[in-house]
Amino acid sequence: MRSDFPLGVSEGKETPPMADELTPLEKQVIALALGDTRSSLMPRRNIFFWLFGHRATSLPLANPRLEALRRYAILRRTSKQALPQDECDRLCRAGYDSRQKETIDRLVAPNHMQNHFRVRTGYFVRRRAKDRAPGLLPPTTIPASGPSHLLTPPSIAKENMLNFSTPRMRSPLLLAMLPLAMAPAAVQAQPQRPLQGPSDTPDGSDDHIVVGVGGLYAPAYQGADDYRFQPLPMVDLKWGRFFVNLQDGIGANLFDSEHVTVGAGLTPVGGYRAKDTPDGIGKLSLGLGGRGFVKLRQGGFEATLGATKIITGNTEGIIADASLAYRVTASDKLMLIPSIGTTWGNRKHNNRYFGVTAGQSAASGLPQYRAGSGLADAKAELAVVYRLTDRIGVMAVGGVSSLLGDAKDSPIVYHKTRPYGIFAITYRF
Repeated sequence: MRSDFPLGVSEGKETPPMADELTPLEKQVIALALGDTRSSLMPRRNIFFWLFGHRATSLPLANPRLEALRRYAILRRTSKQALPQDECDRLCRAGYDSRQKETIDRLVAPNHMQNHFRVRTGYFVRRRAKDRAPGLLPPTTIPASGPSHLLTPPSIAKENMLNFSTPRMRSPLLLAMLPLAMAPAAVQAQPQRPLQGPSDTPDGSDDHIVVGVGGLYAPAYQGADDYRFQPLPMVDLKWGRFFVNLQDGIGANLFDSEHVTVGAGLTPVGGYRAKDTPDGIGKLSLGLGGRGFVKLRQGGFEATLGATKIITGNTEGIIADASLAYRVTASDKLMLIPSIGTTWGNRKHNNRYFGVTAGQSAASGLPQYRAGSGLADAKAELAVVYRLTDRIGVMAVGGVSSLLGDAKDSPIVYHKTRPYGIFAITYRF
């Protein structure tokens, strides 16, 4: 007997939509779309695509039907409100009926309104794709078949905050925990070289948001007699080429590969307070500098070469820095990173930081002093990073800094060599 009810609907009862209405390939496309951003829907020539999505963003699919599915899944996941009717019509024209559309909605955003914050930051929490869409297949490689072309995203597992087992990783926790450019005694008026293990995951997808709090206990300025405790807010964001952190500031990686990273940005440069210096010396204001850097990675080592031109405030001089760090993975939760580094300053920078002018000499009773260009200090540090959970981590850093050259002979220097320490806790979204 012919039924008068549409397919999937029985008399008196409607069958709930099932994920089996989609093919395995379509489920895989949805799984990949959970890790894509809206920028993946933009033309490649768009500067936004170049800046924010040159590596981690998937390319359009060659199959128009699957690309329409991918587009709908991305927009549905990242939109807080209902999609425009033209987007729904686009999916319908690709061959998906209302029943399949409902199934797609359930897989992409089952708790859409409740998880609106996660929707806005879904690109950074794509490792939770399995939780948000349990009916999807795991994102594994799919052989090319016909006109379809799929790009396999990074695995969910290696998106954990500190996956020490990967051969190449960026430790956002460690990056966020070393904002020493703001610490008056640890680096003094220069951006700190990031102490980190080898950067990035093997496929280069290391986008992250890390925030936290910490504290620095160090001399009030380089060579100071008194110590000072300073709270340190932690922030580290990376999205494609774009980065925000307290080592390299705000900028972009112009070139980024497994072994080489070249970047530039604007970074804060710390000074010192008048009450921390000898009477009559005065303060050295916070400055803003333009920074360029090159990072080289090989065999667990990372070498960093950087230079900063202070544009406004502070000494308005030039600082160069070099460091070498090595990652030691003690366990899947514990990582040790010893490092060494040195800093060079031009005459303008060293003299304004360590020099004593005639006016300062008269006010303080210290002899006049002029410092020339040259190495300003050398440092050795040991960072201990421990992963409490996949999102929460803690780190402690102990270091020793020793002044060199003209800097160590300055009248405002009481101690040429002093230790310092940092402790912090962070959360990764």
